[in-house]
Amino acid sequence: MTVSKNVNTHANKNEKTNASKNENKKSNKFVKGMAFGAIAGAGISLLDKSTRSEMMNKVKSASTYVKYYVQNPEDLKAKVQEKTDKLTSMYTQFSLDAKTFSEKVNEFKTLTPQVKTLVTDTKDAFTQSKEEYKTLVKDEEKPKEDAFLMPIIPEQLFANNHLN
Repeated sequence: MTVSKNVNTHANKNEKTNASKNENKKSNKFVKGMAFGAIAGAGISLLDKSTRSEMMNKVKSASTYVKYYVQNPEDLKAKVQEKTDKLTSMYTQFSLDAKTFSEKVNEFKTLTPQVKTLVTDTKDAFTQSKEEYKTLVKDEEKPKEDAFLMPIIPEQLFANNHLN
């Protein structure tokens, strides 16, 4: 029984190895195809005279920079250091901004339930006050049995044109 398990395990390893080799061959074919396509595209684009002259100018400019920096490596080192410092500074600033933003988001998350509770309490208070005012207004509109009502005096009837 152990012999057949060992044979099966060995066969499975061989299948996996063969499968990965086939994937590598396919991957290599893809990379080679991409490289040949890029070379063919570049060659075809160089058939145009303006593209050729533009590329020649860029190659001359690049070679000038390469020659300069080969002769002056300190300048290259200074430029690289300057760019590195700038990128480091930007990264540091971005990190601080991200940290601040994260803190504000967390603060907002903690404040949101408090604000929600405050708004709900305020709404409840206004609703309760509204009901109390309604009750007070209704109580004032009802004539009280004990209240003394003034009789209308005849002069007031004629002055306000109640009879007409």
